[in-house]
Order: sequence, then C-alpha cells, then structure tokens
Amino acid sequence: MRTKPRRSQATAVGISAALGFGLLTGCSGSTGPGTPDREITVWSQENLPDRVAATQKIIDGFEDKTGIKVHLVGVDEGQMPQLIMSAAASGKLPDVIGAAPMGQVWQMYTNGLLNTTTPRQIIEKLGRKTFNANALALTSDGNTSLGVPSDAWLQLLVYRKDAFDQKHLAAPATYERTLTAAKALTTKGLDGISAATDPGDVFTSQSFESVALANDCQLVDDHHDVALESPQCQTAFRTYDALAREYGAPGTQSVDSTRATYFAGRSSMIIWSSFLLDELAGLRKDALPSCPQCKKDSAYLSSNSGIVTALKGPDAAKAAQFGEITSWVTTKTAETAASREFIEYMMGTGYESWFGMSPEGKIPVRHGTAAQPDRYISAWRHSNIGIDTKKPFDQVYPADVLNQLADGVSNMRRWGITQGDGALVGATNGELPVPKAVGAMTGGQISPSEAAHEADDEVAALQKSLQ
Repeated sequence: MRTKPRRSQATAVGISAALGFGLLTGCSGSTGPGTPDREITVWSQENLPDRVAATQKIIDGFEDKTGIKVHLVGVDEGQMPQLIMSAAASGKLPDVIGAAPMGQVWQMYTNGLLNTTTPRQIIEKLGRKTFNANALALTSDGNTSLGVPSDAWLQLLVYRKDAFDQKHLAAPATYERTLTAAKALTTKGLDGISAATDPGDVFTSQSFESVALANDCQLVDDHHDVALESPQCQTAFRTYDALAREYGAPGTQSVDSTRATYFAGRSSMIIWSSFLLDELAGLRKDALPSCPQCKKDSAYLSSNSGIVTALKGPDAAKAAQFGEITSWVTTKTAETAASREFIEYMMGTGYESWFGMSPEGKIPVRHGTAAQPDRYISAWRHSNIGIDTKKPFDQVYPADVLNQLADGVSNMRRWGITQGDGALVGATNGELPVPKAVGAMTGGQISPSEAAHEADDEVAALQKSLQ
C-alpha cells in the first residue's frame, strides 16, 4: 500500500484475493508469449501523478531509441491483486509490471503468472555481480529469478542524537540499548519512542517485523510451520509491548501520528521507513517538522537525528534489517523481446531517472555496471530529494547515513520469503493478524504471550486456507 503522497509499504492482499489468484491458474485465455508486434503494456505501481509523468519521460526516451511502443498504466498497489486476477482471467495480462513488492511477486509466481526466463536473461546480460547479492536472493526461488530487482526502501529506527548525548546514551542498535534509552527519555510530556500500534494498518506489521527480525523471530520455520510462538518471537512481542505501551504515546498510534509526534519533538525515537528522510529535512510543506527548534531551522531534526538500520536482539546471532525490494517482472503472456529491451533500458539508461524520483525510498540495488561498478550508487548519493524544496541527498545527510542506507540492503531479511512462503506473506498483509495482535497487546487487552499465540493461530489458519 502506498499512502498519499509518498510512502511505499507492503501490498495489502486479502485472503479472498489470495484464494482467487489460485483459481486463475490455467483459466487465462492466453498462456504463451505475446505476439512480437513491438508494442507492450506496462503497469507501474509508481502511480502518483508526478511519478507517472517522470516514468513517461523515461519511456519517451526508450521509444525514441528502440521504436517499441509502450502503454504505461499507473496502478494502485492495493488494487493490484484484484486487477491481476481480472486480467489473467480475461487473458489480458500486461507485459511488464514495475515497482512490484516481494509478497506480490511471490503470489504471481506461485500461481503461474510470471515469465521467469526473461528476468534471468536480463540479469545475466547486465551482469549478476553488478546487483546486490542479497537483493537477488530475496527476489529468487533458489536459482529461479522471479523478477529483476530494482530498488529498495528500509525500515529505520530514527533517534534524536542531541537527546541521547545529553543523557550519555549509546545509539539504540540493540534491544537493550533501545529499551534503556526509551525508559531514560520518557518523561512528562515526552515519549521515549513512537511506534505503530494500529491493528488495521500494514505499517504496524512492518514496524513489528523490523523489531522481530532483529531477534531472529520468524513467521515460519524451515519446515514451513508457523513459528510466532517461538522463544525469539515471545521476546520480540514483550519488547515491542514495552516500547509502544510503556514508553510510547497512549492510544492507537498510526503511521501519521508516530511521524507527527517525532516531528513535534515529543518523542526521542521513531520506527519509520526511509521515506521519512526528505520530510525530516523540511523539504515537504505538508509534512514539516514542528519541534520548537524547527521554527528557526527547518532542517534541525535531520541535523540532530541519527539512524539505526540493522537492530540486534539478545537471541540473534547478528543484526537484521527489515525493508522492501521492488522489482520489474514479466508476465507469462509478455512479448518477451520487447519486454526484455524495456527492462534492460529501465535498469540502464533510464535507471538514474527511475530511482531519482524518490531516492530516500528507492535505494538502487544495482550499484553500477561492469565498467563503472559504483556508477548508480554514486548517482543516487547526488540525487535530489524533496518535494517542494529539492536538495542533493549528500548535501542534506552525511556520508555515514547514506552508507548505512546503502549497506542496509545487504542486511535485509523478510518473513517467509527465503523459506518460500512469499504467498503467505502477501496474504498476511491483507488479513493483518500480527497488527491485530499487537494492537490488542499494546492496548492492554492481552499479554505479550497471548498476542504471540493469537498471531500464530491466525497465521496458521491463513496458511491452511491457502493450501
């Protein structure tokens, strides 16, 4: 789901949609590659007007260069599953889909709607070593490339460096440090942290998963059994409950309220996506920081905030990072030659313009070319961020922050993806069993252990319904 006007989140897919996907396999009126007429249809989930315009400008260059006609259609991420169902049933799938998140890609793959040969050919031609290895792994099923990974956003723990320094607190890179800081910085009129608790928002699931992965809490184990009652997950639920309920603002906290609290200077930490960074720097008028110091310096928060990408819990061997990788995928009915040329162009000549639409939330996972290994990651650092005011990324944030963002892709982990349960991931983002449990827990209705049990039961039932 992508909320207006900026943030990218995981796709919301209800169980009915997930089940409907399964019914489509074999029902499409067209099952082979499209007729090679040098004309393709591209659905893009970068569907905001400014991004559609920016994408069309890239496409214009592609059409001039190749003579291939491209029909661009902006599609809302939340509506994509139903639209894919309808298109597959009528035999009118698009050739290419852009900005497709991992859970959605897995659902299409599981139901036989993807061409997986073309992505492998594109990656090999562009150079496998020019891509981030973890991005390739997260968008593959073993040796099968489900799509061509394009860019990523990360879930961050952003904190007030000035407040931490005053209390002589270490950066909140572990459970222990985060809890210590949250407790020390919770005073009258000031919350230690802003963390989502809204039971009806996938953002709560993303926020919890970022904390859970840090302690090696997994959605499913290696045997594909739901594992949300594991010791690692029990610790994750207890930790999130302490952070959000004891040291966070009272009442249900949403994606908007958490940001507003941090921007007002009323909390010292926030769990949010990297799409926060341009807003944090005062570059967007409808989401300006409002802290007391921000009145004289709109960039005060960005100058006095640090970020933690990979967090580490007590039961984990190493720190982990939650985030999303979006890909270019080709459908089973795609005109393969033209689709391949298009994606190669978007990952080459048009790549800098593509991730330049929103660099803070489109971290390139292809760092360069064989001849220029750092070409794209270097261009990303210099890209302009902001909406109403634009400034080069590397003039707003120091090199160490940009390094953390770039390195965060390598530390990225996701529930269910590497275990081959990506379709379940997509379905849970529709039914929201974890946010429901988190909301009840932080609202004081159930204990952390009961929340883990309820989430486990609901996910297990959902998994059974998908079989």
